[in-house]
Amino acid sequence: MDSVSDLSALAGSSVVVVGGGFGGLSTACYLADAGADVTLLEKNEQLGGRASRLERDGFRFDMGPSWYLMPDVFERFFGHFDRTPGDYYSLTRLDPHYRIFFKDGDRVDMVPDLETNRETFEAYEPGAGEKFDDYLRKSERNYEIGMEHFVYEDRSRLRDFLDLDVAKNAWGLSLIGSMQDHVERYFSHPKLQQIMQYTLVFLGGSPNNTPALYNLMSHVDFNLGVYYPENGLGGVVDGIVAMAEELGVTFHTGTPVREIRGRTGGFVVRTDEGEFLADYVVSNADYAHTERELLPPEKRQYSDQYWESRTYAPSAFLLYLGVEGDVDPLAHHTLVLPTEWDDHFEQIFDDPAWPDDPAYYLCVPSETDDAVAPAGHSNLFVLVPVAAGLEDTPALREAYRDLVLDDVAEHTGVDLRDRIVVEESFCVEDFAARYNATKGTALGLAHTLRQTALFRPPNASREMDGLFFTGSFTQPGIGVPMCLISGQLTAERMAETAEEP
Repeated sequence: MDSVSDLSALAGSSVVVVGGGFGGLSTACYLADAGADVTLLEKNEQLGGRASRLERDGFRFDMGPSWYLMPDVFERFFGHFDRTPGDYYSLTRLDPHYRIFFKDGDRVDMVPDLETNRETFEAYEPGAGEKFDDYLRKSERNYEIGMEHFVYEDRSRLRDFLDLDVAKNAWGLSLIGSMQDHVERYFSHPKLQQIMQYTLVFLGGSPNNTPALYNLMSHVDFNLGVYYPENGLGGVVDGIVAMAEELGVTFHTGTPVREIRGRTGGFVVRTDEGEFLADYVVSNADYAHTERELLPPEKRQYSDQYWESRTYAPSAFLLYLGVEGDVDPLAHHTLVLPTEWDDHFEQIFDDPAWPDDPAYYLCVPSETDDAVAPAGHSNLFVLVPVAAGLEDTPALREAYRDLVLDDVAEHTGVDLRDRIVVEESFCVEDFAARYNATKGTALGLAHTLRQTALFRPPNASREMDGLFFTGSFTQPGIGVPMCLISGQLTAERMAETAEEP
């Protein structure tokens, strides 16, 4: 069992959780386990938030997250409830972890065997094999200290940083500068720099605006490994939902929330199917949507100007494709990268536009899981990070779809264009409509230097006692593991509040 703070002060209280993404599911589990009466309201017909599924003509697609990283976080989460991930799903470690096609014709695999990866680095740059070891040692230290003392600890207030324990544990961490600055100290070859930085896509940032602390993701990547859960990330959602039901959580899907307002001693949460009364409310919905659309103006913490001035993680242009035949040599996780990717990041963060020479990701779960596609077919999706708030029209999508499929054929040798039997697209407008995502972001607030740790919105409202937040906008941030941890941090903050006189 992990070291979650005592939540017993919440026993007997009633809680409505708004939104069934990983943050909402996690919070609901901790609260129900503590003895609270928990009702979770989900706008869509499926639970899981962005980790929803599309099923059509024998194909099953994970529509959102598809990388199972940081297995220790999942083990710790289930362990709090005296369970293991294996009680609900099995894991397969991928080999290769992922394959990279560089657009100059080069191809490289990152694999579970560190010696092989070390040799790959050395082949690109003399001395890079030793630097690879040095980098991973630093990454591992940042991960171990960062997780225990900064990620699993809610440090969303200035006072949380003003103690000797924080200073002691922060000593030597890579807290200053950007990821680009940090990686350049180890590797000169641009391809090696890209390999060490591609995980920034999972944090919604670029090499130049993400803090160097996130070099810890290389420990996640190379040392902890990349896995595929049984039935995909949707299978993980199913497992957490099953556990939540065992703990006593009540679910209402297809129930969008229209208003959250206070009442004497608690809250009224208004939906189309009626009103729900609660002592506390936790919102896992988009933070800005909650404040601007669900709360009365006098109970909002931030102005419209605040939300408009934030740096949002990218949206995504997604193609879900069911294809006849195989798609060799694509691996389960495949990255296609231009040798210079600065222009793509500029077209996300600096001068928003549909990327001319995109860096993108191909997920082919049918390489690992026969159940996701009919016999003789392949299941894959293409994900191109694009700017949040980008203009998104049917004509623009169609033109970009052709550009991307042409690019896949040219740079991987896999021509999908005449073999597609199922096709769906998903982009900025869909993220906004389906998930109420501000500017159609696929992830939330980017982890920029000014939007990390205490600079993220708090998980306890400063204007409305008893209202809390969880998920990717708040602590500790973006990504499925981080959202699971956010549930713990929010539950702990609620218990702390409940104990206050």
